[in-house]
Amino acid sequence: MSIQDETNSPVTPHEQVSPTRGWLGVAAITASLFIFLTTELMPIGLLTPLSASLGVSVGSVGLMVTAQGLAAGLGVPFIVAWTRRVNRRRLLTTLLAVLAVGNLMTSIAPNYPLILGTRLIMGFASGVFWAIGVSMAMRIVPAKHANRAAAVVMSGISIATVVGIPLGTLLESAGGWRTTFLIWAGLSALVFLAVAVTIPSLPSLPSLPSANAVSVREVFELPVRNVPLRLVLVMVVFFVLGHFGAYTFVRPYLEDSTSATVGFITVVLIVFGTGGAIGNFIGGQTVNKSLRGSFIVGGLIMIAALVMLLTIGTYDFGVIAAMILWGLAFGVVQLSQINMTLSAAPETFEAAMSLNTMAYNTCIALGALIGGLFADHVGVTSVVWFGIVLVALAVILRASTGRRTTPAI
Repeated sequence: MSIQDETNSPVTPHEQVSPTRGWLGVAAITASLFIFLTTELMPIGLLTPLSASLGVSVGSVGLMVTAQGLAAGLGVPFIVAWTRRVNRRRLLTTLLAVLAVGNLMTSIAPNYPLILGTRLIMGFASGVFWAIGVSMAMRIVPAKHANRAAAVVMSGISIATVVGIPLGTLLESAGGWRTTFLIWAGLSALVFLAVAVTIPSLPSLPSLPSANAVSVREVFELPVRNVPLRLVLVMVVFFVLGHFGAYTFVRPYLEDSTSATVGFITVVLIVFGTGGAIGNFIGGQTVNKSLRGSFIVGGLIMIAALVMLLTIGTYDFGVIAAMILWGLAFGVVQLSQINMTLSAAPETFEAAMSLNTMAYNTCIALGALIGGLFADHVGVTSVVWFGIVLVALAVILRASTGRRTTPAI
């Protein structure tokens, strides 16, 4: 099953936008995803220097991920519903403006509480983007290319993990973490301009409104009456808790277990991202053949990678092997869960994605929070075991449910 086109408005944007203008818009939306995701996960590569500079524990610094993820998750269903009649182009540029200002504030904030508050506000913008970005891209290209546009936008995830987070780590080692966030503020402003220039404003549909306008009440009713969607959301909860509970603390884990240098950690993050790009490509082929099987096999590979990290992760080659497998598995499972969400609720695209975003980002937040508690009170190795257990629960749930899911009518 591939990602489906959700446009059902009487006047379809596909027919009115030139292909060139449409694909330029897709590129701008992809760049937006890169900026949003890198900003959200940037602290993962900067935990140790942030901890030392701000005078707080590593677990507490992990709350930077928690704050942004929590706001993104809990706020998105309300904001998407309340803005369902708002021009999507205008909404996206507003979200990018919030991101640029937030990164700037982070770079100059004098204390940790102000940084947390800033990240909380940035989280609301991040969550809304995740809910509307893919559907926007699918609507501004010719209808036959809608699935390809969605895949291009999702490649921003791989680009962020391959380039963004490792680049942030390198910039920190060269100029400090404040410089890193200052540079990202500038990149956010550039993407803001790109979106404003390239996203089309259609003559007969100038507002580019939500194609699936759904109220807040209807959004939260979806998983109540749609059993397949409800099951998918539970799987997403387990998978994201496990993955991000462990991944958030990769740097301190490697520094503790292998005395890894900044250079080696940067290589490891690049290796993980490369594996994610490969996994995204493989998943793009396998989800069409077996969506259920792709999720299960990807989850099992992730568990195996985490076990490898525990058993042979004291050696450089063991770390590299484990991280590339982990990244590959993440790419496959990530694409699978998005397709599972859309397959379960194809007629309510944005509403389903807002619920997916709520579950996903809230669990990024909770994963970082719980992982931080384990790291501070039990030891950083325990976060890897936490990841193994939660991903295993996701795999068991997917394996125990039916081979076919049918959206509720």
